[in-house]
Amino acid sequence: VQLVESGGGSVHTGGSLRLSCAASGYTYSTYCMAWFRQAPGKEREGVAAIAARTADTYYADSVKGRFTISRDNAKNELYLEMTSLKPDDTAIYYCAARAGGCGMKFAVGPYDYWGQGTQVTVS
Repeated sequence: VQLVESGGGSVHTGGSLRLSCAASGYTYSTYCMAWFRQAPGKEREGVAAIAARTADTYYADSVKGRFTISRDNAKNELYLEMTSLKPDDTAIYYCAARAGGCGMKFAVGPYDYWGQGTQVTVS
């Protein structure tokens, strides 16, 4: 199983970035997918999640209205469109996968697979 993130970088406040996560080695379409982030000195926190079949989406309050999560089950890819970025969004962003539903969607423990992370810096 492999999850590979891309699309991170440095932007100014108010800017936008689009993260991608390429998945392989498992039945992607049956897994709940999510984006987490971890800032220096802070715990890893859930940002957004998307259900396997219904594509229902869930967002942390801190990003609601600014971030959009989506998935392409034909390409085995996950995306995070980030707009109106703030310095507080600076973190390493990880994609994660878990079999089945998105219950306890922003708890770290239930996720089976993780990517290596991509840095997002907003200044």
